[in-house]
Amino acid sequence: MFNETYKLSNGIEIPLLGLGTWLLDDEQAAQAVRDAVSSGYRHIDTAQAYMNEAGIGEGIRSCGIAREELFITTKVAAEAKTYEEVTNSIDESLTKLGLDYIDLLIIHSPQPWTEFREENRYFEENKEAWKAMEDAYKAGKVKAIGLSNFLQDDIENILSSCEIKPMVNQILAHVSNTPLELIEFCQKNGILVEAIHQLHTVQFLVMKK
Repeated sequence: MFNETYKLSNGIEIPLLGLGTWLLDDEQAAQAVRDAVSSGYRHIDTAQAYMNEAGIGEGIRSCGIAREELFITTKVAAEAKTYEEVTNSIDESLTKLGLDYIDLLIIHSPQPWTEFREENRYFEENKEAWKAMEDAYKAGKVKAIGLSNFLQDDIENILSSCEIKPMVNQILAHVSNTPLELIEFCQKNGILVEAIHQLHTVQFLVMKK
């Protein structure tokens, strides 16, 4: 399973199974990366909101595996909704991680967490955030770009004006919570669905075709 991959719309291969690091501090995250890599994991998932990117970077440098063999995902904070904020946050993530590039960069949420699933949908702000993501992609700072927690109309908003289509939508999906219509919509638009399953402090990410 660790050796299985799916291909994103731009040809980048993403490992089937990934290790999530939510609720881990820097020290715990660094050790989790080392332990996961020794067990066979090659995909590590973090986020600016987790506040452990520095620990993830330390784990990457000390895990004994070449950087090129790892697939690193991080997420732009849900509160960053302007071009400048997103651009600055990408550079901050690269610095904290100590990396030259990020394999997959995701917008963590279509709305700030304090307004999650409320009336203000932040459509225009997300278009601006996506433009910053596209420019980071063109500059080689990230190898792939995507979304997280985006509903169908959130995705349609991005698709209506984007130059580069989202390659991933990372959503909560498991046996007792399977948003089939959203998954089907993503599939029809060439967007790979990453299914998040939360188990205590760790997310296990399984890609769905």
